[in-house]
Amino acid sequence: MTAMNTVGEMAGRDVLFNKQGFLARFDDWDNDLAYAMAQEEGLRLTECHWTVIEFLREYYAFHEIPPSPKVIIRAIGEKVSEHTPCTRKKLEGLFPNGGCKQACRIAGLPNHYCHSC
Repeated sequence: MTAMNTVGEMAGRDVLFNKQGFLARFDDWDNDLAYAMAQEEGLRLTECHWTVIEFLREYYAFHEIPPSPKVIIRAIGEKVSEHTPCTRKKLEGLFPNGGCKQACRIAGLPNHYCHSC
């Protein structure tokens, strides 16, 4: 553990976070941890949130960077906003405390990979 990382208890276990509050290790993430992080931020995860979170994790696992909001909207926009066009504003509205960066945090992506958001 470096001086930049801290251990915090979340979802009933010790978890390593970086100084920005993002998970230090991508593989430490699970659904319980996502629920706990969302609850800490006053966010109730819906099916739309999970669609975005799962896409972020899958995309990051393959590309080692997060998708831009434009890529998210193009790939899963119809799942996020079924009856109206999905826009960046609508996507950011799902994660009102930081938009894409909040989504990356809850999805367990490292902070430095969310600069495209």
